[in-house]
Amino acid sequence: MNSQELDKEFKEAVERINSFEEAYPADFLLRLYAYYKKASNDYSRPNGSKPIINAFKTNALFQVQDVTQDEAKRIYIDLVNNYFLYRK
Repeated sequence: MNSQELDKEFKEAVERINSFEEAYPADFLLRLYAYYKKASNDYSRPNGSKPIINAFKTNALFQVQDVTQDEAKRIYIDLVNNYFLYRK
């Protein structure tokens, strides 16, 4: 898969997640959060109003620090596809 195809598939996965209206499990959201931030090169610190949630988000980011941007996109896509595959 070339870079343009990967970007397109990543954007589609993000749209799929954002358009789903049911609640996601917290551990799944943390993984999505970390891989999304890495895939989009967003290195801003978590800034929610609850310190404990920020700590979990920061920990999730540390866990993906050695993943490349393209790897993060692929993993994000796989997480989304697998989540919806097993929801049927």
